[in-house]
Amino acid sequence: MTRSPPVASELLPQTSPNWALFLDFDGTLTDIANSPDEVRLSPRLVPTLKLLFQGFGGAVAIVSGRPLKQIDALLAPLSLPTAGLHGLERRGTDGKTIRFTSDPTVLDSVREGLEKITQPMNGVVLEDKKYSLALHYRKCPEQQQLCFDAVRALVSRAEDSLEILPGKMVYEVKPRGMDKGRAVQAFLAEAPFVGRTPLFIGDDVTDEAGFALSNRLGGTSIRVGADKGTCAQFRVATVADLLAWLERTANEIRGENSLSGGNVGIG
Repeated sequence: MTRSPPVASELLPQTSPNWALFLDFDGTLTDIANSPDEVRLSPRLVPTLKLLFQGFGGAVAIVSGRPLKQIDALLAPLSLPTAGLHGLERRGTDGKTIRFTSDPTVLDSVREGLEKITQPMNGVVLEDKKYSLALHYRKCPEQQQLCFDAVRALVSRAEDSLEILPGKMVYEVKPRGMDKGRAVQAFLAEAPFVGRTPLFIGDDVTDEAGFALSNRLGGTSIRVGADKGTCAQFRVATVADLLAWLERTANEIRGENSLSGGNVGIG
């Protein structure tokens, strides 16, 4: 069931030391750019994430559509538990990466088709993530229907194994069977996430599976940005507003930990 969640930051949930925090990246922790490599991070982001990681005993993870290596490069030197490609690859606190794989030849045929189709489409960008493909039309929104028609035609030949994941000015083609909700569920089965209450924060339709899973488990969900139909319980207007709230949350948890003596290190 969708709703229109509240906007004011003072209506966001009260901090709980038992949270397991799951964060989308683009559109949530940083504003969306015209292309993935043009994104610019706030200088507040990495220090805030480090404090949150310490405050929540390591139970903080990035759950993004980006590949793991891109997240690591953007957040360096910070290295967090991360699910990339909507959960197709996931690294836990043990540092080991698990990949959800399928027959690569199926995606190869879609890749070849999209490369041919997009060459004459000025402004359309095909992002090859190896295990998934993303067709971006942010620079030319008038091409949306052409992009969708092209992706649908190619995926229809392998719809038993591939699916189209629409996002903000992008259509992504990925193997079926994995999403952000399933990625969060996998984290929650591992230390230090196990036994904690999930809080999932995202900004797009691609995050709805994370919102739904968190809600179903008695947790909390927050959507960043426009007031559109969502199952998220709360909303905050902008990335800047969310970062300010995360900073306050980090300071509140740090204060509680200083009184109790709790802490955790991070490499």
